[in-house]
Amino acid sequence: MAEAFFSRRSFLQKTGLIMAGTVLAPTFSLRAAESDKLTTVKLAWGQTAVCQAPISVALKQGFFKKYGLNVEPVNFSGPTDALLQAIATGQADGGIGMALRWLKPLEQGFDVDLTVGTHGGCMRLLAPSSARINSVQDLVGKSVAVTDQASPIRNFFAIKLAKLGIDPDKQVNWLQYPADLFGEALRKGEVQALATDDPQGWLIKHRDGLIEVDNNLSDEYRQMTCCVLGLRGSLVRDNPEVARAITQAIVDAQQWTADNPAETAKIFAPFVPGQVPIADITAMLREHTHQHHSTGEQLRKEIAIYVDELKTINVIRPDTNARLFAQHYVPDLLPSSHSQHHAMG
Repeated sequence: MAEAFFSRRSFLQKTGLIMAGTVLAPTFSLRAAESDKLTTVKLAWGQTAVCQAPISVALKQGFFKKYGLNVEPVNFSGPTDALLQAIATGQADGGIGMALRWLKPLEQGFDVDLTVGTHGGCMRLLAPSSARINSVQDLVGKSVAVTDQASPIRNFFAIKLAKLGIDPDKQVNWLQYPADLFGEALRKGEVQALATDDPQGWLIKHRDGLIEVDNNLSDEYRQMTCCVLGLRGSLVRDNPEVARAITQAIVDAQQWTADNPAETAKIFAPFVPGQVPIADITAMLREHTHQHHSTGEQLRKEIAIYVDELKTINVIRPDTNARLFAQHYVPDLLPSSHSQHHAMG
């Protein structure tokens, strides 16, 4: 592992905040503050990402205030690796991003902890029926549109190809396009498939009558998260009760979204560009697994799996220990009852 990895771990051990990979936080009652004083935190929020709709729920339904927090949402429209840097450098206290985008910079020593997996199901591989692409292995010899060559969606389907013994770099042609030109690239025949995420994935699938060849809820991934809440490492170390409150509020909002997708869609609709109908937003949310909010040991298992899988496509170094990586970056903040993944509906 990187030297920065162990230097930070040594600091945590010396300060007594970590033991056997577990952050030991002071006892904190997850109830609204008795006084009117709220702790202000900055939460970066990709406001157009449907999978982050629970943040709008937490703000609207008072989940943050319930746990003594005054959250200042920071609209973040850049790539999620830049979001990770913003958290690590203190421009934001936390934010939600895709694990497959964040694990490489974390390996390089970014000071961010992953405290809860928020959901699965927002990555899609799409193709027209005329392309005769019915499975991931049918991508061999084909061109696939991606937003960038380090895209977490590209990496996810590249991992699935590698598991089949297919070299994703040599046997598939990944072409980079701005997301709003995916449909045009498909119509011009420049690509035969799209590797994309929601809301664009869901919308273009239904608009253009595309086949959903695969997604990140197939096979073993049905029981895994794709997006995670990252919190500034110094916040977790210095103010574990605040970190716990943020995490619990997000868990509550995720479950509320799973239980109330139509109401969530109404709350979130003003943030979606293009006046997408509430019924469509509701349908997207129903396809995501917001009831899957893994923490603690369960999240460590999922992160370790992703770390090992990213080795197969040469993103993570082969000598990185996935178990130690997950122990280092996933603290225990919530009671063990929250460290479960709920049955997928």
